[in-house]
This record gives sequence, C-alpha cells and structure tokens, in this order.
Amino acid sequence: MLESVKLMRRQSEIRQSLAALAGKDTPTEDEIRQMGDLDREYQTVETRYRAALIAEDGERREAGRDLETRSDRQFADLVAGFELRQAVLHLDEGKALSGKTAEVVQELRNAGGYRGIPVPLMALEQRAGETIASGTPDPIQTRPIIDRLFPASVAAQMGAQLIQIGTGAVEWPVTTSAVTAGWANGELANVAGPTTYATTDKALKPEQTLGIHMRISRKALLQSGDALEQAIRRDMSGTMAAELDKAIFLGTGATGQPLGVMTTPATYGITTTDAGGQATWAALRAAVVRFMTANAAAGPGAVKALVRPELWDFLDGVEAFAGTGITEWSRIAAQLGGVVQSANALAAPAGGPPLETSVLLTTAAGGVAPIFVGLWGAVDLIRDPYSDAQSGGLRLTALTTADLTVARGSQLQIVTGLELAESGS
Repeated sequence: MLESVKLMRRQSEIRQSLAALAGKDTPTEDEIRQMGDLDREYQTVETRYRAALIAEDGERREAGRDLETRSDRQFADLVAGFELRQAVLHLDEGKALSGKTAEVVQELRNAGGYRGIPVPLMALEQRAGETIASGTPDPIQTRPIIDRLFPASVAAQMGAQLIQIGTGAVEWPVTTSAVTAGWANGELANVAGPTTYATTDKALKPEQTLGIHMRISRKALLQSGDALEQAIRRDMSGTMAAELDKAIFLGTGATGQPLGVMTTPATYGITTTDAGGQATWAALRAAVVRFMTANAAAGPGAVKALVRPELWDFLDGVEAFAGTGITEWSRIAAQLGGVVQSANALAAPAGGPPLETSVLLTTAAGGVAPIFVGLWGAVDLIRDPYSDAQSGGLRLTALTTADLTVARGSQLQIVTGLELAESGS
C-alpha cells in the first residue's frame, strides 16, 4: 500500500478520535491531554503526508500510471493462468482460490459486483494443459472427453464487432443527413442553402442476460485434472457462441432476447427485397449493385453472404451455362468476398412448394462493422448447492449480458423468396 494512503487513513482515525473527545461537555484532564497529543500527531502526519505525495508523484511520472493498477498486458498474463477448475472446486467444496486465479477474481470483484465467481471471457479460450496436478493417483487411464458439436461463430465471420463494456450503455452518433452542394446560378446568386447536419444515436444497453446451466456429476469432479477443465471451458464457450449467433440474427426481441437483424429488418433500417423466383447469382447480384449505388461497397469483393446449407446444395447442382460445368454457386463464390453457411443463424427454408430461403449480405463500409455486439463485464459463475446435494453433484450457472445494434442499415441487405427449385419443375 502507498505510504500516502496509510498516512491519510491515520489522519481519518485521528479526526474520529478528536470528534469523540470534542463532543464531551466536561472532559477530564486525561481526555484534555489526549486531545493535545492527537492534535500534535495530526500536524506531524500532515507534514509526512505532503512529503509522501511529492515522493510518490515522481514515481508515478516514471511509471506513467498509478502504482497500484495493472496494465492490460499484465492482466492478460494473469488471465492466461486462470484455472476454471479452481472456480468449480471453490463453488463445490469451498476450496480456497490460489495463484493467478485468485488474483484475477479479486481484480474482477474490485471492478464490479458478482454473486458467484467472476470468470473473464478471455479464460474461456481453449488452452493446453496448465492445470494438471502432479502425483494424482489415477488407476485407469482416462482419455480426453469427447465434446458436443457446436457451429463455428457466424457473427465473427460476417464481420460483427464484439465490444467489451464494463458498466452502463454505449452509443454511437451516426450521421443521418448530408451537406448539400450546389452551383451559384449567376454572378450574385447564392449557392445551395444549408442542410441540417443531423445524427441518430445507436445504443447498446445491458437489458438481455444469457444464462448457461451446467450439471456436473461427482464422477466428473473426481476424475483427475485437465480433462474436466478443458471440457467445461469448451462447452461454455461453444454454447455461448452458438446461442449468441442465433440471437444476433434470429433473436425475437421478446422473452428476454435481443432483437436479431433478420427478425424485423425495418427496425434497423435494413433493406429487404423479395426475389420471388429461383435462387440464382443474378438475384444476389442485384443486392450487390444496391450496395455499390449507395456507396456502401466498392465492388462485390467487399460483400459477404450468409446462406443456408440447403441453398448451397441447390445452387451447386444448377449449371449457369449449359455444358460448361460452371454452377450458380461457383459464380457466387468467385464474385463475393466471402460466403458463410449456417443452419443456426438463419431460419430453415419454408413455404412452397417450392421451399424458399433468405440470404443476408453485409459489408464493412469505411472500416465500420455492419453489426455491433456488446458484452458486459465477465461471465458470472454461480453455484447451486442444493439441487444435486443428494448425489454429490454440482450445478453451475454462467451469466453474461449482451446486446446488439446496427450502426448503418445501408451496410446490410436481405434477399428473401429465393426458391430452391428450377423454374418449371
């Protein structure tokens, strides 16, 4: 602790003592003598406090930051050594946290309140074997746990930007009008009149909380070391990524979910066009042209598409030019900057016959991401000590708060009504 902080606390203690003595109507001789001693000590501490501030100011200038704070790099090094297994054992049997895990938890608790054990989001990344305890008896060789299957993060592939937010809301002012340019019609005529420069605020608010519920058996807890650590880490990360992807694109905006970009596109100012016919490259090319005429993309290479696997299955079997072997899908893949397939982020084909599907096109105009996703704080890991008490198991709930917004609707296009059948069939 800084010397100036210690002296400041001592001054506070002296003031409290003096206040208690000064409130007495008839103080004794000992109390009067004590007030004099405290007054002299206060003056001495005040002199030492000023000297400590001068000395510490020079150290702060050399360090470039407060002596008691950690830099981002130092905190990242701590998080790299965070052991999720310690958090699980602490919640299950009260085992004390130690090492870097204890330091990370203390830092997060100082930054914000958590009911359970705070887990930094960076700690959910996959790691290789830093939590194996040596000398653990293991009469049978346990192979690595086989994980569940999760889709890869679609939001990241489509250019969505993740924003880490401590507390409160974040908003971006987006220009909604343009300056008018015009020529003066004559020697003494005025140029075009002024146009109001208006902005609209696009906000991320901590109003939606995603929960991950896990039930860990006693057998899993007693299996040695690294397998459980890695499995829980991957399971939480995969579940969160899959559900966030689904909410970003298909969130209902009700029952606690954020409003996805595909649910009501007009809310975000996204243009929706009904192709009303067979799915082809030409139907998507029209949307790319709209990007270019709106100055949102310089060419098809700046556009990414999110499609269903059923659309790929259909287009890869349709020849664009008879006898050439060039399919409609190969034309799309060659022209666009990227194509992402997902059965999680887009609704299944419906209607018909024939079945119809939709495609989302995005572009990062001027380096601005098409979608912003806000995540508040760390993952709050909470233990339920009662539900599985009879079996000796453990239930964990991981909570994270998230929201999304679209800064400029002109950076997204949705094409609907793409029929998965050839015309006339």
